[in-house]
Order: sequence, then C-alpha cells, then structure tokens
Amino acid sequence: MELKDKQQRSPREARVGDRVKPVARPKEKIQQQQSEEGEVAEESASIPTDLDNWIRNNAKELKIRQTDRRWAAEVVNDFRENLLKFLNNETLFKSAECLNAGSYFEKVKIHMPDEFDMMLTFPGSPNLRLNPQKLDGGLFYRLDLTRPNRQPIKAFLLENSLTLSSSKVLNEMHRLVRKFLKTYKVPDECYRWEVNRKRVHSPAVTLSLFKTDKNSEELISVDVVPALKVQSWPAAVRNGPDVTNWLGKKALQDIRSLPCYFVPKRQKGRNLSEDAKESWRISFSHIEKKIITSHGNKRTCCESHATKCCRYDDAKWNPQDLPVCFLYLVRAMEDYASRGNLPHFFVPECNLFSPPSFSRKALAFLVNALKEQRREGLPLLKPPALVSPLMPREDLDETCNETFEEMSFVLVHSVDAKLMNKLGVAFAVVVGYAFYILFK
Repeated sequence: MELKDKQQRSPREARVGDRVKPVARPKEKIQQQQSEEGEVAEESASIPTDLDNWIRNNAKELKIRQTDRRWAAEVVNDFRENLLKFLNNETLFKSAECLNAGSYFEKVKIHMPDEFDMMLTFPGSPNLRLNPQKLDGGLFYRLDLTRPNRQPIKAFLLENSLTLSSSKVLNEMHRLVRKFLKTYKVPDECYRWEVNRKRVHSPAVTLSLFKTDKNSEELISVDVVPALKVQSWPAAVRNGPDVTNWLGKKALQDIRSLPCYFVPKRQKGRNLSEDAKESWRISFSHIEKKIITSHGNKRTCCESHATKCCRYDDAKWNPQDLPVCFLYLVRAMEDYASRGNLPHFFVPECNLFSPPSFSRKALAFLVNALKEQRREGLPLLKPPALVSPLMPREDLDETCNETFEEMSFVLVHSVDAKLMNKLGVAFAVVVGYAFYILFK
C-alpha cells in the first residue's frame, strides 16, 4: 500500500516521513535535458555579440518603473470608482461591475503604464435567455433573445424585438461617459480627461488623459468596454482551451466555470450584412488573465506526468538564454505569417491571418519585413546612431537630404509607414512576452 502511494506522487518528489526528497529522474530524461542544453548553448554561440546585447538591453527597458505604475494606477482607479458610482443611477448599468482587463492587469504591459482596459459588465436578468447565432468560426455572434423581454434591456433591441443591438449599447456607453465627464474632475487639477472619436470596429469608449496645458501629449489611454455577462458559453468554445496538460485539470475546470462576456464589436469587411453590423464578440480577457497568472505555478503547471513542465524543467527557457528564446519566437512568428495561418488560441477554427481580419497586402508586408529583419540582424532593435555635433552644417544638410531620399524610396517602394510601426510594436510584444515567461 505504501509503495502504491509513492508511485502516485509527483515524479519531482516523494515523501518519506516528514522529509521531502527529490526522485532521481530517468536516464533518458537526463540525456534529453543535456541534449537540449547543448542545443541552446550552440544556438547562443551563433548569435552575434551586438545582437545579443541589443536584445538584452531592450528587455531591460521594458520593465515599468514603480513610481510610474503607482501614479497611473491612482489616476485610473479614481476615474473607475467614480464612474461606477455615477452608473448606479443609470438603468442598463445600474448593477455594473468593473472587470480589469488588458496587458497592464495581466502584468505584461511594457515600457510605460499608459494603456488601461476596463470592462463594465451589465448582467442580464435571471430570466434572460439568449440564443447566440454564430457568424464565423466561433468568435462573432448575433445575440437573440429566445422570447420578448420587458426588462430595461428592451430599449436596446432591434425592430424584431429579439436581437440585441451592439451599436445601441455602445452608443449608450458613449453618451454616459460624456455625461459623467461633465461633472467629474481629476484629483490633480493639472490634468483632464477627453473622449476620443468613435472607431468603427472598436468595442470601447476610449479616453485620453492630458495636461491642462495647450498642445499637451496623451499621457494615459483608457478603454471602457461594455460587456454582457452570461453564464453559459456558446457551443464552439464550451469545452474551454486545451490546457489540461499545461495548467492542469483544476485550472481547466476553473476556466470552464467562469462566465462568458460578449462585447459590442463589429466585424470587419465590406458589404457587411445587417447581422455583421450588429455583431458581438466573445471576450477572453478574464481567461487570458487566469492563464497568465497560473502559468509557471509550481503546484499545478504541467501537472501531467507525461509532460515536462514548460516553465521549470525546460532548459530552452532559462533566463540567461533570453536572446535564443526571443529569436525562437521571431522565427515562429515568421513561420505562421509565411503559412498565412495563425489559429486563435481559444477558437482554433478562426484564422487570425485570414481576410478581412488581416489583409493580404499587410500579410505580405509582414512576411517580407520579418525575413528582412532576420536577414539584417534585427535592425529595429539597434540603438539609434548618434550624429556628431562637430559635423559641418553643409555636410549635415547633405547627409540629411541623402537619408531622406533613401527613406522616401524605401517607404514608397517597399514598406508602409504605419505597418512598420505595427511591426515595431509586434517586436516589442515578442520581447515583452519572452521577458515575462523567463523572469516571472
């Protein structure tokens, strides 16, 4: 009986009395790890010293300073608390709750704490029954009530008295936020909030914080997203993400027990049907937060005995091997782009690189840009060159003109400036994610 109990324990350790002793790993596992360590060392040695330093220096600059984090959190928290108090007097959002979402609250925000997301959930009544109609592979839906409803949500239905209008809900959120800002003041009188212009495919009311001075730059951006909270998930995503062998069965059960949130996001594309214009998209923000906070947990991460823990046992993801890990992610990104297929993690049937979500022109540019970056040694990560202050004015003007002509040629014939900015952001995200999983 005692032997059976020991065999059922984790392979990492076995208890003898009150002491914990490590279990010797099988010879094959040790040889596999030694082989992986050798591969990593070989890859690391092949990375040029300059590129290695650029990656490491960029990673160091990603971490948010505590003073910046504290100031931004105080400003945003005051805005959120007062907005919730204001909404208590409004019909649709009277019992609204705030669900913090996005990269900042998932602790993967980089550089500056200047972007925040908050979902304001308005729960349907207990008697509210929805019949979601799938509009794509499982991300976008038309939300129909199973029968007419007399609840406050009735004012936001279409003419058929059954379909919940995403545009009406979003317009109401815009109206309420603007009304709230007429009386709300930032605690520090040197700052003010402004509502940005509506964006067609955005489910959010976006606000920007500025200094009261004229021509002030945006300091903080906040997305306020209305979200319908329901307990049952649509059939396409009801089984939850495939994380059993990664985060463990308990984490999967916890994820399945979480409510589902629909946000009023319009599908992309031309000549949209009326259903697509009133579409709702499933939000996975709360599940992403759950996954990220569970990843690397010593007690549950990769609890399957047949799977080696992705965080603690894999020699390929040691913190000192950050450049190797980063280049691995870049190559993976290039591979997905080259194949034109990036399955959504929660809804694999949805390809995030398929039109109209991602145009063919943008995809072709991304593939070429990634190949060029890798071929040229990732110049986007290279620190900007310093111009000598002793250079004669004539030479400086001539140099600037030549540089401008070269840049103009490149922009006109090979790249799109906006897409290049997006590529830079993508590289920063890849660096940030590698930095997070290595140093969490």
